Amino acid sequence: MHHLSLTLVRLHLELVAPPRRDERGDVPGWVLITVMTAGLVMVIWQVAEDQLRSMLTAALNKVR
Repeated sequence: MHHLSLTLVRLHLELVAPPRRDERGDVPGWVLITVMTAGLVMVIWQVAEDQLRSMLTAALNKVR
């Protein structure tokens, strides 16, 4: 009898307790996205540095 009542109490607590939250979230996924984005920016910057510099200079000169 004690085993049955203990099981019922555990079942009741599982049903009425708020859902557990995983505090870690998807941190590894976000770290991977951030690192990949930084890598892409660095590669694009290396390939198109001269063009980006001339575009920025031309845009700033138009503002003056």
